[in-house]
Amino acid sequence: MGRVRHVKGYDPRAYPPAAVTVDLAVLTIRQDRLVVLAIRRGEPPFQGRLALPGGFVRPDEGLDQAAARELAEEAGLAVGSVHLEQLATYGDPGRDPRKRGVTVAYLAVAPELPLPQAGSDAAEAHWVPADGILAARPSMLAFDHHQILADGIERARAKLEYTPLAAAFCPRQFTVAQLRRVYEIVWGTTLDPRNFHRKATRTSGFLTPAGSATAGDRGRPARLYRQGPATLLYPPLLRSGGG
Repeated sequence: MGRVRHVKGYDPRAYPPAAVTVDLAVLTIRQDRLVVLAIRRGEPPFQGRLALPGGFVRPDEGLDQAAARELAEEAGLAVGSVHLEQLATYGDPGRDPRKRGVTVAYLAVAPELPLPQAGSDAAEAHWVPADGILAARPSMLAFDHHQILADGIERARAKLEYTPLAAAFCPRQFTVAQLRRVYEIVWGTTLDPRNFHRKATRTSGFLTPAGSATAGDRGRPARLYRQGPATLLYPPLLRSGGG
């Protein structure tokens, strides 16, 4: 880290102290439900309340580095094993009772993840059903994490329409039925299997045949696929008519 140069006429004591944190909305599918990683805070503020994993950005690291570190500490995951993207920045006054705090939130998505581990400021860590925590009072979550989680889930739902993000919820090789189930769980809807299969397999670059098959519905062989090279889906798989 380079030295901070003294700026003539600038007195840092004239400005209130501020802190930068990162928070992670980590989503996966377990037991056919969309779940989010939640910790129970082991220290003030909001001691005992559920929160998203996260922490302060250290002086010697960037935002992405801090997010990767928290992902490893709180979920035991390496960045290369998950889809990780910056979600939004939150900085309303009073969001952190300790001092003026700005947080950069990240969305992380991966196939069925293992049981989480509690980090340094957490008493417990759990996978919590996303629909239940969203339906609860916002104050159930510490800070403004209810809003961050709601924004993260809506980002995931929207990106399923026009990007191959759904494949990030699947194992490396998957069937179209497994992919369709991701859409149904994340969107909270039911899709017509034949219509979805036709749209998914005909969307250029979305899926690449893996060259093998597995037992499908009623014992019929089902072709396996991998995520293709496309970064955008055209035509998109819209929630209003995705299946």
